[in-house]
Amino acid sequence: MNWYVVYTKPKWEKKVAEQLTKSGIECYCPLIIQERQWSDRKKKVEVPLFNSYVFVRLAENNRNAVFQSSGVVRYLFWLSKPAIVREEEINVIKKWLNASNDTDFSIECYKIGDVVKIDSGPFSDQKAVVQEINKTHYVLYLESLGCVLKMKIK
Repeated sequence: MNWYVVYTKPKWEKKVAEQLTKSGIECYCPLIIQERQWSDRKKKVEVPLFNSYVFVRLAENNRNAVFQSSGVVRYLFWLSKPAIVREEEINVIKKWLNASNDTDFSIECYKIGDVVKIDSGPFSDQKAVVQEINKTHYVLYLESLGCVLKMKIK
């Protein structure tokens, strides 16, 4: 079974994940806690990490089952095929969300183009290429995930 990405109606991510779970489809909607400001108060709310996206895990022949949920719009496609997310990418997202924010990074003198191995935090054991060095941050490219990581210098 593969992980696929389902595109949902705006602000329907949690509802779609709940509906899919009730219908027996394994899904994952990564959530983060953000502080929102209203005119009279501040409140911490749980919001999706990826707007309008929910990950579903099912067999290729059962892909149409997700459309029983009223908030599902379509699958996300890559090169004219439904985008498949690898299990390790889902695990990295879960690991990153479960990691504490007190991660310590030791910063050494790096040059642009250096390949570094991250030894702590949610991206531990990942190799990255240094793309940018500033007074306040480093920009690293995580080759295995195909994403850019911006690390602040304390």
